[in-house]
Parts: sequence; structure tokens; C-alpha cells
Amino acid sequence: MAIDTRIQRKEELERLLSDPAVLADPERVKELSIEFSRIEKDLQRAAHTLSSQGVILEIRAGVGGNEAALFAKNLFEMYQRFAARRGWQAAILDESRNDLGGYKEITAQIRGEDVYEMLRWESGVHRVQRIPATEKSGRIHTSTASVAVLPQAQEADIEVRPQDVKIEFFRSSGPGGQNVNKVETAVRVTHTPTGLVVASQESRSQQKNREQAMMLLRSKLLASRQEEEAKKIAATRREQIGTADRSEKIRTYNFPQDRLTDHRIKKSWHNLESVMQGNLEPIVKALQQEVQMSKSK
Repeated sequence: MAIDTRIQRKEELERLLSDPAVLADPERVKELSIEFSRIEKDLQRAAHTLSSQGVILEIRAGVGGNEAALFAKNLFEMYQRFAARRGWQAAILDESRNDLGGYKEITAQIRGEDVYEMLRWESGVHRVQRIPATEKSGRIHTSTASVAVLPQAQEADIEVRPQDVKIEFFRSSGPGGQNVNKVETAVRVTHTPTGLVVASQESRSQQKNREQAMMLLRSKLLASRQEEEAKKIAATRREQIGTADRSEKIRTYNFPQDRLTDHRIKKSWHNLESVMQGNLEPIVKALQQEVQMSKSK
């Protein structure tokens, strides 16, 4: 049974177990409770499997124009270096650059042991305060970039019906939007029921780009389902670490003061250059410890 099907069944069981007519029948309640417990354990095992498969990392420039795009590039390079330190594999799936070489947005796949458990709390809005290289007056600018970390979904994890997708082919583009390939190898997939659009253009193979785009679509659909589930859980128990909402400002990189602050756990680190070189272990461990503490309360 696909993960999204199990999530739907779990939601259906929750509704049934709150129905007065069902609650009046102890045998029925026992039967449904056993099934609910089994599905919950299945979903926990599936989450662990997804964690070992890899993640989809999405970074988008936010407020700040070109400086935000350059910051998005810095963030991606930071995660690339962190991945290299951990022995993970990182591959770009899709990217859109500005004229200065910054990223308007970039999507990548990162695979390796415990990759989701290590990166899952990176989702949210990252803020930078620094003097841009193009700033002549020495004024500090504030810019943002959003990060999303999605567990990578496979075909067995979530069903996508062929009639629900629209597939288009186009030429890969480079900085500034110019076409870099004469052959239409890039692939854009639209999921018509939800309006979700994904693309893959890094491979020279149209088939490979198509497979990567479909994997990306499944991951986004699964993340959407899990997000809905998480919101229901958060209504009754909100973790101290925060909601991991992508609109939530989670971290500030203050270069003039050589300080990184994670606002969720109200903790700061210095030696910002080391962090940007991929030394994220102290921050990740502090976040994981806070999560464990909040769960034990």
C-alpha cells in the first residue's frame, strides 16, 4: 500500500473513531484501533526508509534581488560542502540563475545515510545580513532565501496516474535564461489535479530528466500529504523546535558580527566562515537535541 493511501486510511480511521455511532460498539472500536496502530507503525517505518533514500533540496531567492540570489547560491554551496563532509552524493536537478551567477532557484537531490534526519530542520526562511560586494557605501543589506527539504519518494510510495500529468519538453537554459542545448532534453511536468509544476534539465538524456521530474513530483505530493498530517498533529501538540513551516524565519547569518543565530532554539554560533564551508554538524546536533528534549516532555 502506497504511503499516501496509508495516510488517507489513517485519516479515515480517525474520523471513524470519533463517530459516536462507532464508539457505541466496543468490538468495532477495538478492531479499528488495532488497524490504526498498525498503519501508524507502517508510516513510521516508511518514514525511516524515506530518510535512507535521500532528500530533495529546494532553495529559492527571497527578498533582496541579486543579493538574495547570491545568498541562495552560498546556501547551496554550504549544503554541497556539508554533503561532501558526510560522504553523501549531491546532484542538481534544475536551476535558474541570474546574470551575476546567483540562483533564483535551485533543486537538487542529496543521497546518503541519515540525510533526511540531518537536514530536515533546514526547511524555512534563512536571512543574511552583510555588505554586498557591489555596495560602494558600505551599507549592510538584509536579504532572504527559503529552503525546503523533502524526503525523496519512489513510485511505490505515492501513486501518480498518467492521466493526471502533462509532460512538456524544452531546451535547457543557462545564466540569464539563454538556451544552452539545441535539443529539447529538459522536461517539465504539471500535475493537473493540484497545479504542481516541476522540471528537470541537468541531464543530457530526455528520459533521465523525465524520470527525475516524476521523482520530484512524487516527493512534492508526498510532502504535501505529510504537511497536512503534521498540521493536524500540531493542533494538539506543537514541538518547541517550531513548525518547520517554509514561511517561518529560522536562521540569521550576520556577517559583520561573524554570528549565526538559530531563532527556534535561541542559540548562536561564531566563525561563520567555517559554517559556510559546510561545518554544520554543531548546529544540526543542537537542533536534534532540542527535538529530543521537546518530545520527552
